[in-house]
Amino acid sequence: MNKLPKPTESELAILQLLWENGPSTVRFINDKLNESREVGYTTTLKLMQIMHEKGLASRNTESRTHIYSAAVAEGETRSRLLDQFLDKTFRGSAMELVMQALGNHNASQDELDEIKALIAKIEEGKR
Repeated sequence: MNKLPKPTESELAILQLLWENGPSTVRFINDKLNESREVGYTTTLKLMQIMHEKGLASRNTESRTHIYSAAVAEGETRSRLLDQFLDKTFRGSAMELVMQALGNHNASQDELDEIKALIAKIEEGKR
């Protein structure tokens, strides 16, 4: 398993913006973060510098304005975080996680149909 550090909540918010928007300046990321909560520019800059040091983001310094990119894949990061969450919160039981999620969320018929289709696909693969 990849030994990259677990991103903090703030780092994950920045990663999600980088995954969604691609390579971006600190100003762009800061403006996007400020759409939901107030974050100072220097705070965003420092977070992105730390993310670069940790290996979560890469930085292009060829121009005066540095451009940051996600250095970790979204799917891989999501999977790693889910595995850690599952182990720590549900003692590794995917069933308990799904039951809790479905119990706390009023799933639409479309969502239930997708879940059923996924279960059928998994069952087919095991035959």
